[in-house]
Amino acid sequence: MAEDREVTIYDIAKYLNISAATVSRGLKNNPTISKKTCKKIIDTANMLGYQSNAFASNLRSRQTHTLGVLIPRLNSHFMSSVLAGMENAANAHGYNLIIAQSLEDVEKEKRNVLTMFNKRVDGLLISLSADATGIEHLEPFFKRKIPVVFFDRVYAHTDSLSVGIDNQAAAYDITTHLIRQGCKRIMHLGGNLLRNVYHDRFKGYRKALREYHLPFKESYHLVSNGSEQAGTAAAQYILDLPPAERPDAVFSANDTAAVFCMLALKAAGLNIPGDIAFAGFNNDPISKVIEPNLTTMNYSGDQIGHTAASRLIDHLKSENNRFTTSAITLRADMVIRASSLKKG
Repeated sequence: MAEDREVTIYDIAKYLNISAATVSRGLKNNPTISKKTCKKIIDTANMLGYQSNAFASNLRSRQTHTLGVLIPRLNSHFMSSVLAGMENAANAHGYNLIIAQSLEDVEKEKRNVLTMFNKRVDGLLISLSADATGIEHLEPFFKRKIPVVFFDRVYAHTDSLSVGIDNQAAAYDITTHLIRQGCKRIMHLGGNLLRNVYHDRFKGYRKALREYHLPFKESYHLVSNGSEQAGTAAAQYILDLPPAERPDAVFSANDTAAVFCMLALKAAGLNIPGDIAFAGFNNDPISKVIEPNLTTMNYSGDQIGHTAASRLIDHLKSENNRFTTSAITLRADMVIRASSLKKG
């Protein structure tokens, strides 16, 4: 036998002078094969260096016990927590994950979706890229009845499930908190409004302003990618405004932009929260490092990931063609810290 050739059940059968069918059943501990013969088959397989072809077996059963996971970016504390929750759920049920990132590029997202499809994943967990205008690239999954679960950045679809939080209510609560601290000129550092998370946070911000009879100014709504650079740029934008027109509070749709905006404004001599109060979103570890600590919205990435993966696996094990519900809304809680406490 050539050393570089893969060992097959036929090699084991030839070595033991038994049928390949007997070897196949013995490797699976089939009760029709005696324990003594099973042990002899397994020992010989190990000795010859046999590796079971799980992929071929999975194709025959039409399951790979693999889930595809597509996220916007890996270098995010929130997404890392989501992945940890998914991994725990998947491992508990004997599933593996294939993970890819879109890097906020819909074309890369489309390529990754096709790769997941071609790898025959049993189901797909996806959080959409910032610039995705639709979900036509997921049609191969829907046509083949391969279940799709959206998480965090979701998209309503009759054949899928969405897992996230009530972003509008959360943003409303944060903006209301800032208003009750006496803030009247509140700037919103938001994200791409194509995505539900940023669209809904903007809606919650606008709703609070309306209910407290505060005007909305387009100049107080900045859209960015929420990066460190975006936070620093927002600070420069604020500093370039005439002092009387500067906001007295900033509500950022994520913690990263909020923190780096705070750092730049502090370096320029502004007092936080005296001159300008701050609130973020996500409760990233950075929110507890910045001084003063950042008021933010806490919701568990681990719980979102675990819930999304668990529901997908439950669906795969059921006989239903459709999910029993279209959306799951998890809890979010405001964490009030010194950055927003103008009134102490």
